Amino acid sequence: MKNRPILRALLATALTLLPLGNAVQAQFLGRSADDVVQVRLMEGWRIENGRHMAAIQITLAPGWKTYWRAPGEGGIPPRVRLDRAEGVTGMRIHWPRPEVFFANGIRSIGYRDDVILPIEFSVSDSGAIEIDGRIDLGVCEDVCMPVTLDLEGLLPPQGSRDALIAAALSDRPLTRAEAGAGAATCRITPISDGLRVEAQMRVPPVGNDETVVFELPDPGIWISGASMQRDGDTVTATADVVPADAGPFAMNRSDLRITVLGTRMAVELLGCTG
Repeated sequence: MKNRPILRALLATALTLLPLGNAVQAQFLGRSADDVVQVRLMEGWRIENGRHMAAIQITLAPGWKTYWRAPGEGGIPPRVRLDRAEGVTGMRIHWPRPEVFFANGIRSIGYRDDVILPIEFSVSDSGAIEIDGRIDLGVCEDVCMPVTLDLEGLLPPQGSRDALIAAALSDRPLTRAEAGAGAATCRITPISDGLRVEAQMRVPPVGNDETVVFELPDPGIWISGASMQRDGDTVTATADVVPADAGPFAMNRSDLRITVLGTRMAVELLGCTG
């Protein structure tokens, strides 16, 4: 089906009903953006090798949710944009383990009520660093909307270890070694509009409602929700991978990220072999 990425875009448009600009207090079913979601920069602390561990705390109204980096059909992943951050040379979000939601037959992946997203900044300045930027989010209850919110604060030259940030870091997906999992092997088959990837890996049970997510670095490549089967510790998952031009392409197996999500833990595997 060459129109699958187009259908995904239409679905996202249908779910995303009201765009709210930065600092705009538009009313949405009688509620403003501030009634639904608030964010703040948690200042964190300096760690070794010119890095600083901070976080964004996202607080959602009861019953609302936001999305993970791979949000599922129609979702909007959080995106942080720094307008002013002199002394910051890079940043990396450490994503806590998300939940899997189903609504009207559509699967989405994200967080409910509130979430702390640890951010590891690479810094070249030993003093305090002023952060001024924005975060784009999709938020959903019975309906969904995108919001853009201001993000500002200071990264102190020292700071102190924050227990909430540390807890969010500890809830990240486990690596293959940490989980005692095996390497993934992949069988890749051309299909009319891209590739079909079947991955097999040894992963211990991660809890109820197990879900496998495939990701590639290029956000323009559409990946379907994966079907999966478990036989003991062996998980087999299959998904279709469709590029923007909807045709077979060369996929680098080492770029594939596979995450097995469950209610107890998550396991992340990087790359697969033939």
